[in-house]
Amino acid sequence: MHPDPTFLWLLPEHAVDRFATALGGTRLLTAPERAGMERRLTAGARRRYLGARLLCRYALSARTGRPPDRWRFRTGEFGRPEPEPDEEGVRFNLSHAEGLIACVVTQGRGCGVDVGPTPSTGRLMTHLAHRLAPAERAELAAAAPGVRAALVSEFWVLKEAYLKALGTGLSRGLGGFSFVPRTADRIAVHDPEQPAGTDARWWFDLLHPGPGHVLAVATENGRPGALRRTDLSDLSLSDLSYV
Repeated sequence: MHPDPTFLWLLPEHAVDRFATALGGTRLLTAPERAGMERRLTAGARRRYLGARLLCRYALSARTGRPPDRWRFRTGEFGRPEPEPDEEGVRFNLSHAEGLIACVVTQGRGCGVDVGPTPSTGRLMTHLAHRLAPAERAELAAAAPGVRAALVSEFWVLKEAYLKALGTGLSRGLGGFSFVPRTADRIAVHDPEQPAGTDARWWFDLLHPGPGHVLAVATENGRPGALRRTDLSDLSLSDLSYV
């Protein structure tokens, strides 16, 4: 039996205000979430924070039928939020970068998502490249100069999505596992810190949802063609079935 699909929702930052108005805005947030939003120093950071918290509620409601205002969350050991109480094993993960917010939802399986800018700027490329695994740095050095910045971005989002799916986040270093070699039909992780044979259970999707972003989804026991993507770019009240 194949596992259930993996569901991915994308919300452009320019649509957050309209999305928030339609869904209910800050009234859906818990007191700690509202405090977290207020701690963000810029309007853009506050907008992305709000958009992410509302998007996860919308996505979880779309998969379970539970109203958006009924969701509460607990924080795991490394800061990852999980539904509380557990809604029949539903899992989710969030990521946002300037311009785009993403949420992935699975049933009973680990999942992680990360979105970032592409290509990396020169300064960001220098910062990220030295944190890669030796095999990845070697592939980067052998790549044509014109593709190196985009390759760094791809490695970065794959690594973050994987660590988020494991539940550790960046508490673990990025150089201890790699995504080299990659083939045309599969992206595989090579992680010596995990038990033998467990690398094969992870499936990775690498997307370019727009000219300035790259996105990776890591799914436990995933499979080809199982990703179901929804772009929430042009919203109206009638689009939101859980208002």
